[in-house]
Amino acid sequence: MSFKIPPSTLPLSAVKDLPKHIGRRRHLVDQLREKGITDQRVLDAIGRVPRHLFIDSSFEDFAYQDTAFPIAAEQTISQPYTVAFQSQCLNVEPGEKVLEIGTGSGYQTAVLCELGAKVFSIERQHELFLFAKRMLNQLNYSYTGKYGDGYQGMPTYAPFDKIIVTAGAREIPAALLRQLSVDGIMVIPVGVGTQKMLLIKKDKDNDYSVKKLGDFRFVPMLEEKAGE
Repeated sequence: MSFKIPPSTLPLSAVKDLPKHIGRRRHLVDQLREKGITDQRVLDAIGRVPRHLFIDSSFEDFAYQDTAFPIAAEQTISQPYTVAFQSQCLNVEPGEKVLEIGTGSGYQTAVLCELGAKVFSIERQHELFLFAKRMLNQLNYSYTGKYGDGYQGMPTYAPFDKIIVTAGAREIPAALLRQLSVDGIMVIPVGVGTQKMLLIKKDKDNDYSVKKLGDFRFVPMLEEKAGE
């Protein structure tokens, strides 16, 4: 099941992005820069997305700390550094087709949209799928969403210039490799428990290079859910 989610006409002010939130985002951006994020476009995107709207309101005062928080369906919203790190590794150019595996609450999706990507995103947890759809729509982000199995990707819309996986995969999904375009990049955490962040590049001969980018911890990537 997939469909195009149109942009909303609801103004941002209607969902309470206040001066205090903007100030906290500026501080967060400064922290991310100190931690080694150098891509100014990524920092600017983080500075524009109201993260407090993508988490439970009880965490609002802490939303701009560089911390992961629990969200619905026993999932988490990644810490901002992880979002910025993966986004920086993708090196997204405006207009590129980006497949996101694991919409979650929609925060990473919003960052990708701010980078100018044409975003296609899959979420396995129906509760989160509906939440992200509603929030991204309210914030005027246009993307193509799907409720289903991330391991299968979105072959209808392939190939993709970039693929980002926001959950820990046991192994690199073969279907996602097939859906990556020539010269495309995939950033994916692989492993059980602590994962290795991998940057995979596909060349014109359909060969792949793999670079390890460090250790991260994500919730496990699940499969066998609703299809397209």
